[in-house]
Amino acid sequence: MHTDDPICPLCLRPIPKGVPQSLHHLIPKLKGGKGGPTVLMHHICHREVHASLSEAELARDYNTPEALRSHPRLAKFAAWVSKRPPSFKSKVPGGMRKR
Repeated sequence: MHTDDPICPLCLRPIPKGVPQSLHHLIPKLKGGKGGPTVLMHHICHREVHASLSEAELARDYNTPEALRSHPRLAKFAAWVSKRPPSFKSKVPGGMRKR
């Protein structure tokens, strides 16, 4: 792990090179966020964000890293995943859950 690795804004762990990562639009593209601010996250953290919140909730109430961390389910997830190594990946197959 390098000290210059980006930090995931949800779990606050470094994102080492080679670890699955995702670019998260703080305001969803479907809600006017195309070209707006983005943050780099662990793929597992990004999946949990979209499993926990609707696009409307993300746009309206959870459009900052601080707001995401304040959501009860995401706070619980972040506390759990922060105990795993930065290279931790979910063993659950499949993509994002359908709404």
